[in-house]
Amino acid sequence: MKVALLQLDTVWEDWQTNHGRAARLLSRAASLGAELAVLPEMFATGFSMDPGRVAQEPGGPTERWLLGMSRGLGLHILAGVAEIEVPRPVNNALLVSPDGGIERFSKLHPFSFAGEHHHYASGSCVTTWLVRGVRVTPLICYDLRFPEVFRLAAEETDVFIVIANWPDRRREHWRTLLRARAVENLAYVVGVNRVGDGDGLHYAGDSAAISPWGETLVSASEAETVLVVEIDPGEVASARSRFPVLSDRRTSGVSRRLPTG
Repeated sequence: MKVALLQLDTVWEDWQTNHGRAARLLSRAASLGAELAVLPEMFATGFSMDPGRVAQEPGGPTERWLLGMSRGLGLHILAGVAEIEVPRPVNNALLVSPDGGIERFSKLHPFSFAGEHHHYASGSCVTTWLVRGVRVTPLICYDLRFPEVFRLAAEETDVFIVIANWPDRRREHWRTLLRARAVENLAYVVGVNRVGDGDGLHYAGDSAAISPWGETLVSASEAETVLVVEIDPGEVASARSRFPVLSDRRTSGVSRRLPTG
């Protein structure tokens, strides 16, 4: 499956303008033969801690727009959207399909350093979707720092897709963790970050696709761009057969010894 990484320069809290910008990148992705296109976390608004301004009802204008673009271009689209839920809004990843199908995943780890946990609820379920025969597990930004959630889905995943608003001051963490998660799980990892400036932060992009062996297949710098990479489940199966590290995991019988004295 050909996956397009859409590194978007998001305008702060302006979903109408961001729809237009994303439309150009989606059209480019379709022209390059992509079957799945990926937009960043909260692509339509930026990483805003004001859900009263940016969160939309399920079925709202951004969801309707994504469905229309998916249908018109014949693309599956994975994109981040802040949505209204009870009792609190959530930071979601939506997967929309050309046939009108829609799936949701909620960010597991709100970014407490920025106060996200005060404004958005935590998700509770690691989700895997089947897209054109490829097992896709989505995660959102800060989730990248928690290897245990990747392990939960590793054996049923061909590609982890991490959508983000990851600022440039921690860009080396982003680059390193994408490669680490691929190597640990012998799976593809695709990271799609935004570029530009928002709410006093600068975003350097560094979107990338990493192979199951930790090789960087495609990567971007600080420009708005579209990257396309081929994801082959056979490569994942081959890597795990040749180097069966997952089967050597010990999930029980290991204790923790605390320091004494």
